[in-house]
Amino acid sequence: MTFEEMSLGLALYLVLVMLAAGLIQGALGFGFPFVATPLIALVSDMRTAIVAVLLPTLATIVVALVASGPLRAALVRFWMMPLYMIVGAAVGTSLFVAAPRFPYTLLLALVTLAYLNFDRMGLGESPLVRRHERRFGVLAGLTAGMFEGTANVAGPPLIIYCLMLGLTPAALVQTINLCFLIGKSTQFTVLSTYGGVTAAQWTATLPLVVVGVAASLIGVRLRSRIDAHTYRLWVKRALLVISVVLLAQYAYSLSAV
Repeated sequence: MTFEEMSLGLALYLVLVMLAAGLIQGALGFGFPFVATPLIALVSDMRTAIVAVLLPTLATIVVALVASGPLRAALVRFWMMPLYMIVGAAVGTSLFVAAPRFPYTLLLALVTLAYLNFDRMGLGESPLVRRHERRFGVLAGLTAGMFEGTANVAGPPLIIYCLMLGLTPAALVQTINLCFLIGKSTQFTVLSTYGGVTAAQWTATLPLVVVGVAASLIGVRLRSRIDAHTYRLWVKRALLVISVVLLAQYAYSLSAV
């Protein structure tokens, strides 16, 4: 469906969703699909929501990477993380097929809440993780990929890893978005090649790309005006919100059985 075929109310709703998701993506450096996908799925089916959100997500990921400064240091340091995520996603998808009823969202929420509790006790950054960065990078990448394949949410393990390393806001944004860029590019390729999504359908989402990018640029400007401590506080609050949403999803899945 093109914008010309939509009702005014539906088109306005989609624009507002893109504005909200883009603003959050720009301010935090992540969160666009987590916000936009369920909100669009409320007025469509999940497949349509995924297709509608994918190109805006890719565009805002590129904005986040470009706006965070030179990428060379992050590429040299964390180039292997997307590869670990791909392996983890394959394992996670296999686990989901073998045990679809396992409470993956509950497990991810509890892991995230456990980290936030450790952070509350002053243990949010870890000298052990910094000393063994590469080894924990393998664990973080595989875990993020596994939760991408099982719960369709990869962000929390990556964010927790970056927080435990004590990365600067720019380095954190670059690291997680390098991973997301590979993941979303792979998803785009699969949907285009095997998923039956046509060029016309992708083209129909370009107005959403424009709105999402414009909002993300506003969010980036907002992020540039805050200090590292405030940014970390925002990120941890975002993790708390994600945990609450995951718990709500799990509770809803139980009630729907």
